Amino acid sequence: MRIQLKSRDEIRQMREAGLIAAEILDEVCAAAKPGVSTFELDRIARAGIEKHRVKSAFLHYGGYDVPPYPAVLCTSRNHVIVHGIPRRDDVIADGDIIGIDFGIFKHGFCADTARTVMVGNVSAENRKLVETTEQALEAAMNLIRVGTRLGDLGAAVQNYAESRGYSVVRQFVGHGTGRQMHEDPQVPNFGSAGSGKRLKQGLVIAVEPMVNAGAPEVEVLDDKWTAVTRDRSMSAHFEHTIAVTDEGPWVLTRPTSNPGTL
Repeated sequence: MRIQLKSRDEIRQMREAGLIAAEILDEVCAAAKPGVSTFELDRIARAGIEKHRVKSAFLHYGGYDVPPYPAVLCTSRNHVIVHGIPRRDDVIADGDIIGIDFGIFKHGFCADTARTVMVGNVSAENRKLVETTEQALEAAMNLIRVGTRLGDLGAAVQNYAESRGYSVVRQFVGHGTGRQMHEDPQVPNFGSAGSGKRLKQGLVIAVEPMVNAGAPEVEVLDDKWTAVTRDRSMSAHFEHTIAVTDEGPWVLTRPTSNPGTL
């Protein structure tokens, strides 16, 4: 697949999608409290999708080797890295960390975003993991501009996470996004600075570090979606959709972001 660069008008349309995705994710994250099931979080997200008259990017997503995804959210608690399926019997507890991944289409364009929520009395160890993952994403986004290489972004995430004693998941990576949720190029969370393709005006990418407290290895469960740490260590995940512009990075899923500002 060729890399699809977006026009300024298309990026503005993607910004509309990004703002709606962020608003719905705000509502979902606010509801992530002890005693609430992940199924209820998915119900809140579905209500937001209906309210804004947008389309889920996740519902029924699938391929040749995986069943259609049955929800509009991915809800990944504790040692689940990504793609946790919301369930009535998956109930959030005090002290949990839960990654909530969400995507929509509006105007035919995708916005993809994720946060890890700390629920109640989270241990200092788990709080550090979550904060490190979010800061690793910021470190990568701070480098996004015309001419930066993809390897620079991956190195920024990897170096930041590993300097704090964590590992970066390699089996799953970020990606280009636009009229399809997953477009070229892949955006790894590891690599060597100065390597890889250069970022160009009009490229829109989803950067999404997944950071483990233990080893980086992944195990996918029998449902063919839920990805957990093989050693069952804790994991955190953050994601933003970002447009590369001549003025600098525009974080389309961050309401306070403007072209050229983070």
